[in-house]
Amino acid sequence: MSAQVALKSPNTAGEALALRTAWMAEEAGPLRATGTVIDVPEGQEICAEGEQADSFYKVVSGVVRVCKFLNDGRRQIEAFHVAGDLFGVELGEERLLSAEAVTDCKVVVYRRRSVEQLAKSDHAVSHQMFHYAMQSLARAQTHSLLLGRRGAAEKVASFLLDWAAKATANGSVHLAMSRQDIADYLGLTIETISRSMSQFERDGVIALAGPRDLRVLKRAALETLAN
Repeated sequence: MSAQVALKSPNTAGEALALRTAWMAEEAGPLRATGTVIDVPEGQEICAEGEQADSFYKVVSGVVRVCKFLNDGRRQIEAFHVAGDLFGVELGEERLLSAEAVTDCKVVVYRRRSVEQLAKSDHAVSHQMFHYAMQSLARAQTHSLLLGRRGAAEKVASFLLDWAAKATANGSVHLAMSRQDIADYLGLTIETISRSMSQFERDGVIALAGPRDLRVLKRAALETLAN
């Protein structure tokens, strides 16, 4: 496990409130007595493919990417996780995927054996674990359908809609991840991501405010592209 490093202080009252809300939700959950909170700086590995899968994690704040590195050096990102998401749960004894911090993160580490023992006697814990398992399955199905879309524009539009759902009411979207991350998640090249974004801007669908910041101007047009 990586060394624990303190997170940067929230920049706004809204960020502080979001962090506190996530923390309170974690404290109120049936797993609260079994987890250990750690701070993970941007870019640091949280767990690695091939390790013993003796723990799993929940995001309290920040963004985590879960990925697999292929034999030819390519990387396939399977999911991005945000506050409230569970990751690192494996069926077998060995990890099939790696997890890395996209941003500075606060995560809760759960020991697999401790939770399994608790679930045998605590219905709330077993119910929550089942809920997380169903969420993970639904997320995997959604990603599989996304990769199966025919065109790059469809994939990028769908991705932007997903992140716009997490954004502020005025349509401003901050993409925590790089365009290379997005490309590795969608199975495209970074050049294709950039071309698609630029085309969306020329068409007046979005307004780019920087490499990772944009505003959705025509949500209906994005939805049409994604379907």
